[in-house]
Amino acid sequence: MAEQATEDTVNDDTLQRAQATGTAISWHARRRPDALAIMSAEGERTFAELDARANQLAHVLRAAGLSAGDGVALVCRNRPEFAEVHQAALRSGLRLTTVNWHLTGPEIDYIVRDCEAKAIIADATFAEAVTRGVEGNDNLRVRLAIGGDIAGFSPYDDSLAEQSVEPIADPQLGRTMLYTSGTTGRPKGVERQGTARPATDGVLYQAIIAASRANPDGTHLCTGPLYHAAPLAFSLSLPLSLGIGVVLMDGWDAAEMLRLIEKHRVTQTHVVPTMFHRLLSLPEEVRQSHDVSSLNFILHGAAPCPVDVKKQAIEWFGPVIFEYYAATEGGGTFVTSQDWLTKPGTVGRPYTPETIRIYRDDGTLAETGEIGTVYMKAALPFRYHNDEEKTKSSYRGDYFTVGDHGYLDDDGYLFLTGRIAELIISGGVNIYPAEVDAVLLNHPAVADAGTIGVPDKEWGERVLAVVELREGFEPGESLATELISWCRENLAHYKCPRQIEFLAELPRHDNGKLYRRRLRELYVG
Repeated sequence: MAEQATEDTVNDDTLQRAQATGTAISWHARRRPDALAIMSAEGERTFAELDARANQLAHVLRAAGLSAGDGVALVCRNRPEFAEVHQAALRSGLRLTTVNWHLTGPEIDYIVRDCEAKAIIADATFAEAVTRGVEGNDNLRVRLAIGGDIAGFSPYDDSLAEQSVEPIADPQLGRTMLYTSGTTGRPKGVERQGTARPATDGVLYQAIIAASRANPDGTHLCTGPLYHAAPLAFSLSLPLSLGIGVVLMDGWDAAEMLRLIEKHRVTQTHVVPTMFHRLLSLPEEVRQSHDVSSLNFILHGAAPCPVDVKKQAIEWFGPVIFEYYAATEGGGTFVTSQDWLTKPGTVGRPYTPETIRIYRDDGTLAETGEIGTVYMKAALPFRYHNDEEKTKSSYRGDYFTVGDHGYLDDDGYLFLTGRIAELIISGGVNIYPAEVDAVLLNHPAVADAGTIGVPDKEWGERVLAVVELREGFEPGESLATELISWCRENLAHYKCPRQIEFLAELPRHDNGKLYRRRLRELYVG
């Protein structure tokens, strides 16, 4: 046992040194060269292959004159090359910005220019938008096309093939600069001031490390687009750095997720709450036909999960579901299944007591149980790239907010009630849309729901619920009346919708968050 402990300590020390220079994959490639690091519909990579190709790309970028601190933009689906670019940036001291591939050419142009990229690497699937997005950009020294041709770009594979697979001589840790979703105004790049992992992230990261060590030969299933902060961190960067192979989904489907879990004996994954709901909505025979017993760690975040949905998920998968509350700008809380079951609806306890503060509108601290604006302590200070005004307005001392409302209970657990911008005020009373959504989602006819406030001469605003139905149900006045009655049976009447509208599909970000602004545009204008 003493010898094993010594070996583990040495391994931990050498791995930490490798992580400090962005070369953790190299460490795993030496120990387990033939183990699969990436599995996807577009191909596989062993740890040795991933390491070698990351080295080749690092040489390509260095040969073009890029040095530590320079920016690289990546527009790419979930495929092996995404991991290669990410790993090359990490070991070259570069600043990687992953770009949402749903964006139009002008939107891509804005981000590529704003992040001051000197290189762009793009998936040929998005050739038209990317071509418009780089037009006239003289700052780009490198343009590489993955999986096909893009006018003015060099083939990615050919460029790598010309370079050595040996590591660069001076590896240093790079970083990412991801852009906020931009629900109001232009998206902004979030720059962390420093590259060390925040100490306050310890509880969450230690849980991930423990799950990985419990199944060192395990596999992680990536369910979301890697250009988002959470999938990039929790479904690519962390698993790979710990030697866990990653299965990439390129587009999410509930039944396909179950198939992949069984096929690859997946041990861990990261999801958003709407995925739980859609998994649970699958026919019972589909759910029961797949073996999901290999899972020992399911992490979720991005939005509050309705209580009944999460209870059912825990009953199905077991007490292996862990939840966190965080933002691109920083982190905040964490909770296990066992603790959540004693506090249904919580998003967890702060990593440390001082991590979370609740402020009233007048700037004073709220009392325990009192709803206010949630502020998180910025363990690593951040700034919004090229926007000092937005940076200053987001802080209150060492704390920042992303606009969520919530409260802390007597035991220090955080409960979210909604976003400030989503709050409905009807007759002078605050109504939180997420509470109405959660009730509607429990109705057997409802596949998805989004509640908004619409103008009302008498009440200021009235509650409108927009519903996406499950297969086998037809929209109509009778069902609308039934859904309103359902809400009145489960909520105080003042919170209940006075109107129900039906959509074939609700508008959601691909990170699972509901576009309430788009619903307002549809029904308010």
